[in-house]
Amino acid sequence: MSSREVADQHDLELTILMPCLNEAETLAVCIDKARSYLDSSGVRGEVLVADNGSTDGSQDIARRHGAQIVAVKERGYGAALQGGIRAARGRYVIMGDADDSYDFSRLSGFVEKLREGFDLVMGNRFAGDIAPGAMPALHRYLGNPVLSGLGRLFFGSPIGDFHCGLRGFRKDSIDALGLRTTGMEFASEMVVRSTLAAKRIVEVPTTLSKDGRSRRPHLRSWRDGWRHLRFLLMYAPRWLFLYPGLSLMLLGFLAMAVVLPGPLRVGSVIFDVHTLLVGTAAILIGSEILLFFILAKQYAIKAGLLPEGPNFRFFRRVTTLEKAVFVGAALCVTGLAGLAWAVVQWGLAEFGKLDYSHMMRIVVPSVTLLALGVQVVMAAFVSGILDLKVAVGNGLATEGT
Repeated sequence: MSSREVADQHDLELTILMPCLNEAETLAVCIDKARSYLDSSGVRGEVLVADNGSTDGSQDIARRHGAQIVAVKERGYGAALQGGIRAARGRYVIMGDADDSYDFSRLSGFVEKLREGFDLVMGNRFAGDIAPGAMPALHRYLGNPVLSGLGRLFFGSPIGDFHCGLRGFRKDSIDALGLRTTGMEFASEMVVRSTLAAKRIVEVPTTLSKDGRSRRPHLRSWRDGWRHLRFLLMYAPRWLFLYPGLSLMLLGFLAMAVVLPGPLRVGSVIFDVHTLLVGTAAILIGSEILLFFILAKQYAIKAGLLPEGPNFRFFRRVTTLEKAVFVGAALCVTGLAGLAWAVVQWGLAEFGKLDYSHMMRIVVPSVTLLALGVQVVMAAFVSGILDLKVAVGNGLATEGT
């Protein structure tokens, strides 16, 4: 009895999933290798092609070689895979490109790890083998190492090859993540969201061969590389907002502190009120970035994109809208008081010429406090708006977290 006949009579253990967009040159050999693995291993499974609108007869090739087909209308690598995952009947899914760059007849390492209980089993081409000409030098020595390194830095992921196209996973585990991206960045989203959800992840060495297509690959190095980088940054608000914002604010306060009492001479260089202005700019820009962090993190948590985490949960608990508004108002009042004092000093000079250096040391910090206060108050109300929860069924907005 063939693997397909067995699969028809029992629950499937494995779906071998191939996204496809005009892969007529290589699809047949990929399907045949996948079916040979199922037959030789005894794994109950199916071969599923997620067709993304092929116009070269790929659908007919898939049918002739015994694969199941799901048509996915929405274009994109991620869209095709999401459609395929939804249609997969196997408890486990192993996905791989249909360009013959991965050997679907050698999947035992993935299946073994899935049976051990891992949620996501990633191939690692750098720990396995990369055949000559299989990966462009730009991808091998810059793109993949940099993006994978950023993924490990930003999220603490154990994965050394974020973008390996051959990977296996528990279908129920990945379904629970609610993956959303439709392009090439889907590969990063799967790893990032699995890491953030504390899924069990492991890598197995994988061989990458030169693909068998004569046409240009769908992947565009710079476009898709940027999409991956953009995704990583948007899912890492600490690195995109928090750390840069804190650094700018600290540098700004340091610059203001050293020149606020008076000019600072270092050798022949004098730091004066111009340094004060630069410090103010750093403080204001840094504070804006920090507020972006709070609002972006809040939105991402509410949308189910990121976990809250104990530190942010504590911050949200102790920083209510009313407290933030009070702090912002206090900053505004202090800044206005400083400006009022500057006007008094100007009046004492009969609104004539003043000591420029002295007055700037009053006006600049006062304006800084006033601007900070307005930012805090406005951000507090935006945060309150994000906290509004729409009650289902009555169209009314009620407050909630």
